[in-house]
Amino acid sequence: MTFKNLLTKKGDGIGWITINRPDKLNAINVETIEELKTAFRDFEQDAEVRAVILTGAGEKAFVAGADISEFVHLDAELGSHFSRQGQALTRSIENYPKPVIAAVNGYALGGGTEIALACHIRLASENAKLGQPEVKLGIIPGYGGTQRLARLVGKGKAMEMILSGRLIEAREAGEVGLVNRVVPATELLSAAEALAKEIVKNAPLALAYSIEAINHGLDKTLDDGLELEAQVFGRTCATEDFKEGAKAFLEKRKPDFRGR
Repeated sequence: MTFKNLLTKKGDGIGWITINRPDKLNAINVETIEELKTAFRDFEQDAEVRAVILTGAGEKAFVAGADISEFVHLDAELGSHFSRQGQALTRSIENYPKPVIAAVNGYALGGGTEIALACHIRLASENAKLGQPEVKLGIIPGYGGTQRLARLVGKGKAMEMILSGRLIEAREAGEVGLVNRVVPATELLSAAEALAKEIVKNAPLALAYSIEAINHGLDKTLDDGLELEAQVFGRTCATEDFKEGAKAFLEKRKPDFRGR
């Protein structure tokens, strides 16, 4: 499918989604949100794609926030609707059954940080800057930033970032756990691709079930989380992939996972 604001491709089990609004530093508007939902949905239904890499076009920005021209007119009711549209996107990425890697190139501001937060793994270029500067506009993060950032980096750091609106450099983002790894800008996409290739060697259902267990277990007590893990583990034991994986291990060969 052809998109106005996205570039997509696939190969070697990996789907690539590039937000392509370089004249706007890849700022997110409502049209792009809907296109992202469609692109992710298409790759979810494509059996050849086992992981997705999300990045921004050019070297300056991953996503430089939301397109401010679209929400200067908002009132309380429209603002809540606007927020829920973005939350629907980040929620769908967070619960996506295939691993999603954010390759954060350059600025990831506001909605850009929130989209990256929703991805399962985040790699950042050395020139990346991340932050939630919404308070400087008189609003708060609306695509999940007040919730996911605190869960990822802790309440204190999230409070500092959101209340100050300060941007942090990639190095600091790595230190606080906001991104998994920082790499030179020229190596970002190749690093993301190498990680994705490592991931797609594994059983597709085991990947999906791992994402489910981690996401759904975060807000549970340890005992309830362990019970969830046991149930999901049991489901994996009933898959053809598990039988193939065990057989391949005993036969000292590479498994042929089919996602069944």
